[in-house]
Parts: sequence; structure tokens; C-alpha cells
Amino acid sequence: MNSKATYLNLPAIDKPLWVKVLQDILEKAIEYARNLGVDFADIRVEQVERTIVTIQDGVLKDVRSGVEAGAAIRVLYRGAWGFSSVNRIELNELRKAIQTAYSAARALAPKVKKPVKIVELSSKTDYVSVKFKRDPKDVSLEDKIKDYIEYEARLRKHDYVKTTTVNYADIVGVKRYISTENRYIEQELGITWMYTWITGRLGDVVASVRDERGSIEGYVIWDKWDMNDVVKLVVGRLEKQLKAKPPKGGVFPAVLAPEIVGVFVHEAFGHLAEADLTTSGSAISDKIGKEIASPLVTIVDDPTIPGGFGSFKYDDEGVETRPAVLIENGVIKEVMVDRQYAVLLGVKPTGNARAESYKVPPLIRMRNTVMKPRDYTKEELFEDIDYGYYLVSFRGGQANLDGTFQVGVQEAYEIVKGEIGEPVRNMSISGNTLDTLREVDAVGKDFEIGFGRCGKGQTAYVSDGGPHIRVRKIVVGGVA
Repeated sequence: MNSKATYLNLPAIDKPLWVKVLQDILEKAIEYARNLGVDFADIRVEQVERTIVTIQDGVLKDVRSGVEAGAAIRVLYRGAWGFSSVNRIELNELRKAIQTAYSAARALAPKVKKPVKIVELSSKTDYVSVKFKRDPKDVSLEDKIKDYIEYEARLRKHDYVKTTTVNYADIVGVKRYISTENRYIEQELGITWMYTWITGRLGDVVASVRDERGSIEGYVIWDKWDMNDVVKLVVGRLEKQLKAKPPKGGVFPAVLAPEIVGVFVHEAFGHLAEADLTTSGSAISDKIGKEIASPLVTIVDDPTIPGGFGSFKYDDEGVETRPAVLIENGVIKEVMVDRQYAVLLGVKPTGNARAESYKVPPLIRMRNTVMKPRDYTKEELFEDIDYGYYLVSFRGGQANLDGTFQVGVQEAYEIVKGEIGEPVRNMSISGNTLDTLREVDAVGKDFEIGFGRCGKGQTAYVSDGGPHIRVRKIVVGGVA
């Protein structure tokens, strides 16, 4: 074992005895799988402490705090997968779960038309620690509740705010991975997350505003962002929505701020480039290696971005992660893969397999999906627009495998003769992803990432973002 490794920031030599016993149990369990004659097997153990707080309209609605632990077992036998999970990490329980997964794989194997093959990895042992600026476990539940009650109360002090919902969550723990390849990985994790939703009314106008942020550096949300500044931002967006005029409907040039760019590259393009969806007929299924966007566009799914929700060294298949260059200078270069799709497409693994918990098998998921910056200043992006829109912050949306998308915008402004003008409300943008990427004619030099969650049957914490960009035209929903 690596003497420099750490477990929860303790030297490896001082690791608690039960942790060493656990590794021994996992090694014996994986040997049991080998002896069954499987082609491949892995075990993913999760032990996390989770806290959830929800406050609605001044009432503490939900408080949960506790430890969750369990193991996920996958078995590959004659081209068929078997899966099982167990919430007791004991040798006998793991053997039973392995047997269950093995039996499922054996039953499926004769029916599989295309036997599954996966990338095999070399033997490896590694320990990955995290260093929090402030460990969430060192902050009492009472103090967490107090902080978010105070934040929610500050939101309600404003006249326009009629309803509020504030959610907070933190997850701290360790994942362990072992496979029949003699691969053993321990990786710590830590996420703090906050979500705000407020609604307001002014006369006959009703509006809603969302805000989402987080950190992998510990209990530091209120260190990264001043509470009063967040309140001012969220309530200010609501007030603008209530007082603003509706946008003109039609096709216009637009400047997109990093938050809008992030949701666009994630929702409208990123899902198209998840290999399981790509091969199911997404809009880019026949376009890998082809130019599909402006040469100014480079989009990557990058697990190495400092501080991103999707920044980690190993995925949930024990694969060491690497940046996946989805679009480079307008050309689709690759898609995001797991072990199985890496073989299917004949590419190097990207480390995009992620599971919501030990209760489910991993899926191909995004991590930190961003557009790369170029060399325009923010001011230069507006200069050539006689009339258009500046899109700052989104409020939900949807995208389809055929490349069509629609996104609601909760903060937007007119652009008049190169200057930011009056705010507009109830705006939406829509179109075709590939057509929109071709319309990018200027990309800024700034760069920001956001923090959120992505649903694909399972929930994953992700980041997305980019610089300010300009598009020559985009469809705006509004009044005629």
C-alpha cells in the first residue's frame, strides 16, 4: 500500500483497523467471483454521510442526516451483465449478492444477441483524498439549519416575494472499487449544494426565479458568495421579471452569458454526445469527424476543471478520467463512453460512468461540460448588434435527441445599437442545436462554471459553463 495515501486525511499507516479489514473482505469477495468463472466482476462500495434541509415559506419542512452504506456488484458472464446491490458490507452478504448477479447473467447469456465486451484495465491500487477548506462534518446540523433559515428569511423580507423554497444538501464520504483485474481504488468525495426557488406577483404578473450553486471544497457556500449578494441577485431577478416588458417574437442576434452557454452545451449538445444516446440515433450519430459547428466552437467534458462538481480522478467503473474533447474548432472529435461503449466504438475510455448510488449500476453521464473561451472581450460581443437580446440566466428547458431544444430564460435584456437596454420577461429560446452552433460568430475570453444536477433516470451532480458568446441568430419566443 502507498505510504503517502490518505483516508479522510489520515496517513495510510494510521488507517483504522476496520478499513483494512474492509479491504480484505472485498479482496475475498472478488476472489469468490473469480472462482465462479465469470469473465469480469467488480464491487463498488459507498459509505457517505448525507444531510438534507428544506425550508418552504418560513417553515422547516424536511431535515435528514445520517450515514448510508452499501455495495453494488456487477458480473459479466458470456457477454451478459448481472447486477445486485446490498446494504450490509459483510463477506457473506457480498457473496450472496455476487451469486445473485452471476445467476442473472447466466440466465441472460443465451438470449444476448450482441455479447457485451468491455475495456480491460491493468492492475492498480490508488487512494485519492480530498482536502476541505471546511469539512461539512465539522459543522453541526443546528448551524446548517440556522444558516439556511436565515437565508430564506432574508428572501421573504422583500415585498415582491410571495413563496420561497430553499434546499440544502451535503454528501461526504468515500467510494471503494475493486475488480477481478486486481484493481483497487479508494476515492473520497464531498459536495455541498444549495437550490433556491422563489415566486412573486405584481398586479396580474406572476414570475418565478431559480438559483443553484455549490462547492466541492466543503461548507464554504457562504464564503464563496456573500449571503446578502445572493439575496440581492435572486430578488433582483424576480423584480425585473415582474416589471419588465415581454420580448418581441422572432429571429434575432443574441449574446449568451456563461450560465446560458453552460445549460446549452449540457442540455442541447452534451446529451447527444453520451455514447449510449449517440448510438441510439441522436442528431450526431453519423457526424463524428465532421464539421458541425462554427470553427470558433470547442466543447469539452473535462473532469480536471478545478472546483467543478464533475471533477474526480476515477469514475464508478474504476476508470481513470480524462477530458473528452467533444467538439474541437467546429469538428466533432469524440463522444463520452464507459468501458462497454469504448469497445463498441473502438475508442479510449473517457471515465464517464457514474452511478447515483450503490443501489444502481453506472450510466454514461456528463461531468463538467464547457465551451472553451477565445479572445473577444465582453464589450466587443455587443458592438455589432443593432437590435437583439442579452441572455443571462435560465429557468428550465428541454432538449431532444433530434437536436431540437427549448430553454426558458429568467434574466434577459434588449440590446439596442450595441448597448444593453431594458429587461424583458417570459422569454424562451428554441431551435436546432447544430444550426445554433453554426451561428456562433464570436466567443469571449472570460470563463465561468455553474453547479447543478442532471437527471437521466439517475441524478448526478454536474457543472457546466463557458465564456460569453455571440450568435448571429436564434429563435426568441415572445409577442408578435
